[in-house]
Amino acid sequence: MKKQTLFVTIAAALCAIGTACQKDKQHKSPNRAVVAGTTALCADTVATATLSGVISANTTLFSNTVYYLSGLVYVSGGATLTIQPGTIIRGLPGTTGVPGGGLIITRGSKIDAQGTASCPIVFTSYRQPAGTAESGDWAGVIILGSAPIHTETGATTAMIEGVPDNPPASAEYGGSNASDNSGILTYVRIEYAGFELSTDNEINGLTLGGVGCGTTLEHIEVYKSKDDSFEFFGGTVNAKWLVSVDGLDDMFDFDFGYSGHIQYALGLSDPNRADKSQSNGIESDNDKNGTTNTPQTLPEIANLTIIGVSNATLAQQTNLPPSGTGSYGRGAHFRRNSGYKLVNSILLGFKWGVHLDNSSASVPGSINKLNTSEGCFENNLVHGYLIAFNWATPPSASASNTGVTGAVPASWLNDPFNRTTPDFALPAAGSPALSSSFYSACLGTGACSFSFLSTDYKGAFGTTNWATDIIDGGWVKY
Repeated sequence: MKKQTLFVTIAAALCAIGTACQKDKQHKSPNRAVVAGTTALCADTVATATLSGVISANTTLFSNTVYYLSGLVYVSGGATLTIQPGTIIRGLPGTTGVPGGGLIITRGSKIDAQGTASCPIVFTSYRQPAGTAESGDWAGVIILGSAPIHTETGATTAMIEGVPDNPPASAEYGGSNASDNSGILTYVRIEYAGFELSTDNEINGLTLGGVGCGTTLEHIEVYKSKDDSFEFFGGTVNAKWLVSVDGLDDMFDFDFGYSGHIQYALGLSDPNRADKSQSNGIESDNDKNGTTNTPQTLPEIANLTIIGVSNATLAQQTNLPPSGTGSYGRGAHFRRNSGYKLVNSILLGFKWGVHLDNSSASVPGSINKLNTSEGCFENNLVHGYLIAFNWATPPSASASNTGVTGAVPASWLNDPFNRTTPDFALPAAGSPALSSSFYSACLGTGACSFSFLSTDYKGAFGTTNWATDIIDGGWVKY
């Protein structure tokens, strides 16, 4: 396959290099919520550069340069792309059927993107000034690895969705190496991404295909993605401290045999728009046909907080933008033969809290897995405006879960829908979330070891102090 070469253009210097992180001014617009401590650059900009084609040698992106992605940029051939803390990468626009700027770390290559809370690495839109960016302005970030996957046909490798045919470097993912290492992402924010190549064939904010547990994913936010915020296609990668804000479709999506572990994750619904296929907190499938192919989709999640919308009327709308047919769905939907282990979590603000789908003549239901090695749902607080637990057998959740239908319980969280003076995910005084120790009896280690950190209450925040990063730090928008 013929490879395109990397094209870099350096512009004239703008100013001398600085050392302190700078903060964006605060703006409000229909596409941009109030921004908490948003980092501009951790070194004054002295240049711009445009990246395109294939990067096939070890390359470093520096924080004193703003980089533009022209089309899908592939890191290939075993190369490592290193990105300094505070670096800004902007995706250029695409056209119908042609993705905008995006970054693809191909199988066998690596990314080393280690930002900090005060100097995060930011992937964002080409649009300026601040406040003018929109969801879908560019493609997104894709990482591909050689950890196990399956597809509905039984294949053990696949082409990642959302990428046009005949790419200049391989866009395949999957294999047999559960411990595969695709690099490190820490303190990284991905904004305004998402591209629909065709119906149900999309690039998300962060797409992970067959990524192995040798990879480090920590402190990552996806903000205003046009599709899912995080989608895991198979693989075994583990993650801690994930934030999804205002994604159009699902906050966390699992398919094709994903079997990693996630702890401390927060999802906030966009109160002004929803997807035509329904916007959910979690959507999980073994695959689109609900086959029994292995490896089994079996995410293991602890200390998750999912926050929907503020009232039942909004939660039941069916005509929301951008399509005019958008609607909200479920806090979590495990379906099409997906397994699940969800513990010590809080889900609220949707029509239905948690839905375990039923069996049909052709598709085994996720309800069948409850209280088995493939289905654990314990020690959670679940709210739904219409119904909290949407499954018929058993008729209610076990005693370790609390389900509330109707109004959002004021006692659970401090003002969870407030974006102006946020305290949206911390337990209120006297909350039942404060009275429960960490529950891990059903959580296993799987193919890759994972240390679930203890916490002193349910939900995304515990004794880890990452609440300070979100409310006062520089790496998260809301």
